[in-house]
Amino acid sequence: MKILLVYPETPTTFWTFKNALKFISKKSSEPPLGLITVAAMLPREWELKFIDTNVTRLRDADIVWADYVFLSGMSIHFDSFKEITKHCKALGAKMVAGGPMCTLNPELFPEIDHLILNEAELTLPPFLKDLDEGHPQRIYSSTEFPDIQSTPIPRWDLLDMKRYASMDLQYSRGCPFNCEFCSITLLNGHKPRTKGKDQLLQELDTLYELGWRGSLFFVDDNFIGNKTKLKNEILPALIEWNRQRKQPFSFMTEVSINLSDDDELIDLMVQAGFDAAFVGIETPNEESLMECGKHQNQKRDLLNSVKKLQRKGLVVSGGFIVGFDNDTTSIFHQQLEFIQQSGIVTAMVGLLNAQSGTRLFSRLKKENRILEGFSGDNMDGTMNFIPRMNPMRLYKGYKDLLHKIYSPKEYYERVKTFLNEYTLSEHTYTRLTWREIMAFLRSIWILGLREKGKRYYWRLFFYSLFRYPEKFALAITMAIYGFHFRKVAETI
Repeated sequence: MKILLVYPETPTTFWTFKNALKFISKKSSEPPLGLITVAAMLPREWELKFIDTNVTRLRDADIVWADYVFLSGMSIHFDSFKEITKHCKALGAKMVAGGPMCTLNPELFPEIDHLILNEAELTLPPFLKDLDEGHPQRIYSSTEFPDIQSTPIPRWDLLDMKRYASMDLQYSRGCPFNCEFCSITLLNGHKPRTKGKDQLLQELDTLYELGWRGSLFFVDDNFIGNKTKLKNEILPALIEWNRQRKQPFSFMTEVSINLSDDDELIDLMVQAGFDAAFVGIETPNEESLMECGKHQNQKRDLLNSVKKLQRKGLVVSGGFIVGFDNDTTSIFHQQLEFIQQSGIVTAMVGLLNAQSGTRLFSRLKKENRILEGFSGDNMDGTMNFIPRMNPMRLYKGYKDLLHKIYSPKEYYERVKTFLNEYTLSEHTYTRLTWREIMAFLRSIWILGLREKGKRYYWRLFFYSLFRYPEKFALAITMAIYGFHFRKVAETI
């Protein structure tokens, strides 16, 4: 078999960092881990070709070459996914598809020959068996959650790794919480399923031997879902692995805010090489937290929780949402004040949307409030339901909030607030590459000489250089991120 694996193009969003990647001459922030994991599940004797359309152009010759085209993607990829399937159909290619988007809405893809839904560890093997026997079915699905200790090492060797800013790996799937708007528990369950220590270290060895150095993103739904195993087994092993190899990687991941309640766990993560974490803050409005079932964020000082993580050595990025039923027009000022005071530089503020299959979608459907048009990008200024707040007022308040927090004055001030709180760990990855040197020089040219608001760049430049020289590189990195965020905000 000749198999072409294709990943759709991601439109420019907050998390693509496309405008920032140009500074370091990279094409994409991270590779599609799911699809290269599926590649590892295919028979070794099959011939594989991998194309991530974010970094490589898909050609007719690639499609014609293949016996089957394997596709995956998320809701954000819908338009690109449809273009690719149309292209494949026109050339007579047989298509196999899976991933979150197909799993949640299989009815949207009648052109796909075979749909491998849910988690591939359970649904791909029966398809391969039936294919070998000559009678493959159209849809394969499962209501069970697999033991991911059987998951093979992803085929990172299929990637053109130098085109990516970071590599991905996964330690666990699932989240113990049940936020109303989130599809994670629908896709991956409430009980965190984890890989073993030896399995994880083998994956790290593979990346190390392939020559990767630098950033590694643990794409777990909630990395701290099983705290006991992390503290007793995984983190001590990571600490030793990184120590023996003189810290070749820096780690970042996604966690819930209750990490701030566990000093031992924070310290172990930092010692293991974790220097950044995304946290779903959502809102400082207690009523809205109660509404969406974000219990782990309730009845706590969210501001102090964030600052504690920063002081311990973690760069906290945060997700924020406006548009809850309990949000009044005061929410825009509340969000602005919280974000500025927290020093969360990478603050993603989105409009609430209801993804198919979530508890939020079910509730709003019963209330006859669902609209067409879920884009998968909650920062494009659209909503797929009728909000309680006047829609025009909500959109204007949201737009004003975005432009405020990403404007040079407020943004660079927030970087200073962060620098004042953040403690740089001795375990932080600090190797300097020529790409980073070039990014620094480009930041001077673009942010310091050409961009409107350049005076704020120079204020941060000298503020960090003289007050926090050890954090200077981080300050410039965040200045570059700000350029990307402003470009995204301009489109809304």
